[in-house]
This record gives sequence, structure tokens and C-alpha cells, in this order.
Amino acid sequence: MSTAIHRLVESCRRGDDPTVVARMRSGWAVMGQRQVLAGYCLLLPDPVVPHLNALERSQRDLFLSELGLLGDAVLTATGALRINYAIFGNVEPALHAHVHPRYTDEPEAMRKNNPWGYDWQQAPVFDAQAHGALRDLIRQRLVATL
Repeated sequence: MSTAIHRLVESCRRGDDPTVVARMRSGWAVMGQRQVLAGYCLLLPDPVVPHLNALERSQRDLFLSELGLLGDAVLTATGALRINYAIFGNVEPALHAHVHPRYTDEPEAMRKNNPWGYDWQQAPVFDAQAHGALRDLIRQRLVATL
């Protein structure tokens, strides 16, 4: 099976994906293709598996622990109020975890809503020129914890 997650992990492995934050023991930390919330990242397992429960316990523990470390890095790099985490796999049937920084200056209607309530089509597409400095700061914070 080839999903968008499989293709993204392949791009990370080739070294030609500008969204890569860092290679972690469990997989790849990347910036989201759409920066609906500045600093939005994902953790992708490598190798790709269908879902969290497909990982052996030690691999699952590592993935979830590194998900928390990525959230810590995003939190400190962005100055966000908190981090929202999500793992679904309904649209792309391969494990991937979302890390959404949440901010005090979000519109009132969105503060208690989930990030999918935003108009993702209007969100800025990741651009190394516009988002590279934040990606690098998240990387710096993340590498310091690994």
C-alpha cells in the first residue's frame, strides 16, 4: 500500500523534503504541509505501519515518548499556550501523529474547537523561506532533548 504517509517518509529518507525537522529513533518529525497554526508538525514512523497498535510495545512506547518530545519542542519554540495531539489514520491509513500548537490569540470561535475547524485550504503552504526559521528553531529545541 502506498499512502501520502509512505510517500512523505520516502521523501524524508531521500533528504529532499524541506519540511523535515529531524530524524528521530521512531521516525521523522516534519512540519505540516499546511501551516494552519504556526509550528504545526507531524511525527511519522519509519518504517510506516498501518496504525499505532501495529507497533510492538517497545516501538509504540518510543513513538509516543518522541511524540511528547516533539510537542515539548514545538511548545518552547512557538511560545504556544498548549499542544493538541491527534492520531487518526482514517483518511491516510498509515500511522502519523499531529502536533498542533494552540495560541491565546486564536479567534474566539476557534479557541475551544479542534484544528480541523479551520479552513485548511486557506492556510499557508509550508515554504522554507517563510517557515524555515521556525522549523530550525523547533529542530534546535528537539535535538537538545534527544
